[in-house]
Amino acid sequence: MKIRILFFCISSCFFWPFLSSAQSVVYPLLQSGPMLGYSDMRESMIWVQTTSEAEVYAVYSDNLNPKITRQTNSVRTNKGEAFTARLIADSVEPGNRYTYKIYINSKPVNLPYATEFRTPALWKWRSDPPEFTLLTGSCAYVNQPEYDRLGKPYGSDYKIFTGMATQKADLMVWLGDNLYLREPDWNSWTGILKRYSHTRSLPELQPFLASTQNYAIWDDHDYGPDNSNKSFVNKNQTLEAFKLFWGNPSYGTGDIQGAITSFQWGDADFFLLDNRWYRDPDEISKEGKTMLGEKQLGWLLESLATSKATYKIVAMGGQFLSDVTTAETYSAYGFEKEREQIINFIYKYNIRNVLFLTGDVHFSEMSVLKQEGKPTIYDCTFSAFTSGSNTSGASWKNTFRVPGTVVMEHNYGMLKFTGPAKARKLTVSCFNADNEKKWEQVIGQE
Repeated sequence: MKIRILFFCISSCFFWPFLSSAQSVVYPLLQSGPMLGYSDMRESMIWVQTTSEAEVYAVYSDNLNPKITRQTNSVRTNKGEAFTARLIADSVEPGNRYTYKIYINSKPVNLPYATEFRTPALWKWRSDPPEFTLLTGSCAYVNQPEYDRLGKPYGSDYKIFTGMATQKADLMVWLGDNLYLREPDWNSWTGILKRYSHTRSLPELQPFLASTQNYAIWDDHDYGPDNSNKSFVNKNQTLEAFKLFWGNPSYGTGDIQGAITSFQWGDADFFLLDNRWYRDPDEISKEGKTMLGEKQLGWLLESLATSKATYKIVAMGGQFLSDVTTAETYSAYGFEKEREQIINFIYKYNIRNVLFLTGDVHFSEMSVLKQEGKPTIYDCTFSAFTSGSNTSGASWKNTFRVPGTVVMEHNYGMLKFTGPAKARKLTVSCFNADNEKKWEQVIGQE
């Protein structure tokens, strides 16, 4: 009996048999997904993982013309890549919604929830920017008792992802610690892929992944060990796994390596940073200490200066604005000079409407840096999805904290971009695992 139970936990549970109706039975070769990745005006990516080697493709149709169907490329999944597939819908048009269906070995996968993707609108010089909604958050721990620490399980409230699916958001930005590599995982390709496969197969995740465009950064726990830095010996393999399991439009830029990318949606530019690949060790003091590395920092600053978007959204693992030095914030361990360099650059070039999205600290809060005659800078921290809470976070002396925005329970964030071009409004909200709104702040266009 013990052997059979163990097999169920680490293998069969991945099939997550949703049996909501006789017409909706998950195909047994589907391990996890489908998950929507990046979407642009002329192509959109769909990610799938199978349980073994199989031929996978998707058929999709414009919701306005459902009788006209198109097919993505076909991918033969293989063990070396954890049986994952990236399917590209390359016959799409801007601003449309599409219904899709996955086929495995030429057989349709009939899922009991919506499988739709959307493309960003072509609106410039034509209309006001479109309204859209983004969800975000960090720190998703999925228990696996045989590899977890002893005692009370660290992960809980997986229902949070079910609630997120009901929001029907356009986008999702994962803010790192999207899974937690354990000691048996991070030193081998086998261990890394098993951890990714276990977390990605969580039943509560599947409806959300299938209907929201997903973008991701990473932090220490999906990069390597706790508080890991540029010296982590196996970071090449964890980066390759990150590429396999996420659907970002790119990974790095030019000769800059890491989990780095950028994309646009509506009148917002998004800059997704890697705060681990080039990070100097916390334990070492030196001049010019860097979290982002010289080249990535230069890319960020140049991108902010040249962005024509109303909003510039910067995603990174640790808190940016907070001046608390007791955790892995930008103000701790000697990184504060690089933080000041970014702030001074924003001031020098008068870059308006910059908002940082951050995670890591296992509680949520909003921080605002406002100085007379200078652009206001925002930092919205959302943590944690399912991992343990930071019981001391509420007492941290963060000078820039907005009163009433500390949330010490499992939560996620929502950003709503609304209004005409000359009166754009960004509404930031925080929801708990029961989908109850905990706070809301409105950011007007500067």
